[in-house]
Amino acid sequence: MAAHALDHDLENLALSARADLLREIDASGAFDRDPVWREAFRAVPRHLFVPSYYIGVVGGYERRWGGDPDPRRREQWLRGAYEDAPLATQVRDGKLLSSSSQPSLMAQMLAELEVEDGNAVLEIGAGTGYNAALLAHRLGDDLVTTIDLDPEITEAARQHLAAAGHHPAVVTGDGARGAPERAPFDRIIATCTLSSVPGAWLAQCRPGARILAPFATGLLALWVRDAGHAEGRFLRTPAYFVPLRGGARTEPEPQDLSGLPYRARTHELFRFLLALTQRSLDPYEAHLLWEREQQPTRDRFGITVSGDRSWAWLDDPKGPYAWPLP
Repeated sequence: MAAHALDHDLENLALSARADLLREIDASGAFDRDPVWREAFRAVPRHLFVPSYYIGVVGGYERRWGGDPDPRRREQWLRGAYEDAPLATQVRDGKLLSSSSQPSLMAQMLAELEVEDGNAVLEIGAGTGYNAALLAHRLGDDLVTTIDLDPEITEAARQHLAAAGHHPAVVTGDGARGAPERAPFDRIIATCTLSSVPGAWLAQCRPGARILAPFATGLLALWVRDAGHAEGRFLRTPAYFVPLRGGARTEPEPQDLSGLPYRARTHELFRFLLALTQRSLDPYEAHLLWEREQQPTRDRFGITVSGDRSWAWLDDPKGPYAWPLP
């Protein structure tokens, strides 16, 4: 049974579950900044984008899918599709490759993107296609481009989008290189974690464009001045996404933090600072800074890109606390 061919009882359940999800997102405050996204989440059925997903169980993952012959398990699949939770949608050799993000976080990110009518948007990381459908509902198919490195992911996203009645541009390629054939863009949103800001993105943006992307374990909002310059701060919100694949990205070796106090080693904000400094600061220096500045929250940090240089900073791009990024 295809995910979009629900029987009457499941159709009613889907409508009810979507209404419950909307109330939950509303309660989180994610719609407060731009209420127009409430209608997009009401109109776009999430279950069309997750015909199957995986839940963590002891020893690995268990698949739930809309074609399960057991009616009880089909209902579990549908209810899970409308929980305010991320869903693992592609797993290979025990490793998570793609997921559908938590809807309330998606709503917050879309609001923080500050989309305006007529904006052309590039999404890095097609995932299930759900985010692209929300953007297409808001802006129209012609103004939305979504890109992913994995052809299996882009083909599935294209099919899900078509089932929901949307046909934005779905591109298979290295997201770090952007989509020059579709540029220029007014907004870029990434649903994968960056280790640096790709210069290609700035070159494909119009002046005044906004880029919103996970970085370290936060959400970075950049304003683009021109093809060589961008600057912005982090939101307060924590965010954990799969890494951007492609380009020359390499995974850093784990740092030895055994000599630091336990509360620092385990504190979520200190781990963010370590991820942001990317070994530009010795962990003990980072700990001294963290203590001296009374455990600064994410929104006190920012990033500046200028030509072939980029740096992170605390409070002020000109220092005194600033360090280079790759």
